[in-house]
Formats: sequence, C-alpha cells, structure tokens
Amino acid sequence: MSTLITPSSRRQFLTLLGLSAVAVSCGTGGGGAAKDQTKTLRYQGWAGSVILPELAEDLGFLEDVKLKWVGNTISGPQDIQSAATGQVDFGGAFNGAVVKLAARKAPITAVISYYGVDKAAYNGFYVLKDSPIRSARDLVGKKVGMNTLGAHSEAMLDIYLQRHGLSQADVKKVEPLVVPPVNTEQSLWQKQIQVGVLGDILRDKALQTGGIRPLFTDYQLLGDFSAGTYVLNDRFLKENPDTARTFVTGIARAIEWARATPRDEVIARQVEIVKKRGRNEGTAPLKYWKSFGVAETAGRITDKEFQLWIDWLAERGDIEKGQVKASDLYTNEFNAYSRKDKQSAARTTSKSGS
Repeated sequence: MSTLITPSSRRQFLTLLGLSAVAVSCGTGGGGAAKDQTKTLRYQGWAGSVILPELAEDLGFLEDVKLKWVGNTISGPQDIQSAATGQVDFGGAFNGAVVKLAARKAPITAVISYYGVDKAAYNGFYVLKDSPIRSARDLVGKKVGMNTLGAHSEAMLDIYLQRHGLSQADVKKVEPLVVPPVNTEQSLWQKQIQVGVLGDILRDKALQTGGIRPLFTDYQLLGDFSAGTYVLNDRFLKENPDTARTFVTGIARAIEWARATPRDEVIARQVEIVKKRGRNEGTAPLKYWKSFGVAETAGRITDKEFQLWIDWLAERGDIEKGQVKASDLYTNEFNAYSRKDKQSAARTTSKSGS
C-alpha cells in the first residue's frame, strides 16, 4: 500500500519557502570571461521522464555545456528551492511557486517556459467510475491526491472550486494530500484518496487501464497556457551569462524540435535517452508522451504567465497585493532562439531519424 504524506496544513509549503528564500545572496561584479564560466550545470531529474534540458543535450543543442544529474525530485517547489540555495544550478516549477519564492526575496530569475497545458498535455482530476463525486460541491470533505502542495494542482483545484461557487469555508474542507505521481492511480483504487491528479504519461496509462473518469481538467479551466518555468540563480546568471545563453537557447531549440518532429520520433528519442543514462528506469510509459504543452514560441515568457498566479496568491493571502510585479520575475535576455535555429532543428530531425 502506498504511503500518503499528510501535511498539517496546505500552507506547510510556505514555511519551507521561508527557510530557503534568502539562503543564497546575489553575487557582485560582472560576468567572467567566457573561458572562466562554468560549462556544467547540476540538476535534478524526474524518474521515468526526459526533461527538456536532457533532450536538448542529447540533440547537441547545448553545444559545449554539459548537465550533471544529482538525483530526482517529485516536486517543482523543491526543485526551485534547490536552485535558490545553490544545491543545483537550475530548477523548474509551476509559475505560482516561482512567484511565492520570489516574493520571499529568493535570488532567482525565470528564463524559459518548459511545460504547459494544451489539448494533448494536461492534468486531470480523476475519480473512480463508480464514484458518487460528480460536482465541485461533492469534493467537500474529500481527499485529493497530488504531487505537491502550493503548486499547479492545488491552484487548479482552488480555481475549480471557486468557479463553482464554493465558499472559502467549504474550500478549506477539501483536503489536498501529497501522493507521489507514480502511486496516485494505486492510491485512488485503494480508496486512500477520492480524487487523484494525473497528467500526461501517467494519465494516459491509467485511462488505458480503465475504471476512472475525469471530474475536470486544467485545459477545461484555462485552455492553452504555459504553466511552468526554469529558474536560474541570479548569481549564476551574473557570473555565467554565456553559459546561461547557450543553456536557455538550447532548451528553446528543443521545444521547437519537439513541436516540429513527428510524435513517434520524439518518443523514440526519449526512450533512447532513458536507456543511455542508466538510472534503472522503465521506458514503457514514454509511449504515452504527446506534448510539452509550451504555448509561446521557443518558450519565451510574457507577463500573463505570472499575473494570473500573482492575483490568485494575493486573493488567498499568500502574498500581499502589489508585493510582486510580473515583469520583475523573468527575463528573455538569454533566449537567443531565431529562425536559423528553427531551420537547424529541422535538419537535426531529418538526420536523427529517431
């Protein structure tokens, strides 16, 4: 039986942010000479998945920049905390989590969108087919399993409940619980939770097995949108601007390569990457991959990617109104993707054959 991690409150995540937000200060001085800049970026991966930087590296888009895997994570907020404290060089999370961390003066800057929601890539809130849960009000007093609190899934849950007229008192009676994504379907079947959040590969695998149905999806709520960004520590950006530009532009090229390449070829490439990296992972779930869901060309960021979550967090009381300005949270300075890159990606697709 899978183990559920039950927090004392859904705001426990904010305490963790407060502990790490100022652990690393920004460096002083300008960027070093190109030859002195680091060419290796430490990062956390996701078990059984290929993240865009890994895809970019395998395609040769990171040029002389290398990645160093230091372990896996199941939480975007934890990943960007690690970037803020210098344990890794970059991390990725839901944009609302980036807003919260930045509001606590963490020295991070978002540099490129890396995942989003579209008709192929989305998260659904699923119940068993015979579940009596049919509406938002039916969720009062129920347990909802998700990968982490204070992030994408909890935001979608709150928006769904609010749009269907639940009072704040009733919203508080809906209990989000942390469940590792790979255990969510099992926990749903074992009735440890009444609703489970499933996305992409795990969602389609569960749907193929059958016996579950969606209550709602984030695509139904908000349509197409980029939902998460990679952040880099401000000190890293200041000291390694050329490396950062190569890294970000390489990810941008990988986004457009995946968008332009037939799905079966993108899947085959990801399977090849997982096999080569030797982390004792299965590749079967990768066949369900459909899209990274990034809305903007090359993952470029706009104010709207953050403003929705700034407003949501202010309404919840997690940040003060006016405390955070969307345009201060990100930069597209290091994203040098161009039409030439698009043509190069097309050639890479033609040559790879996988």
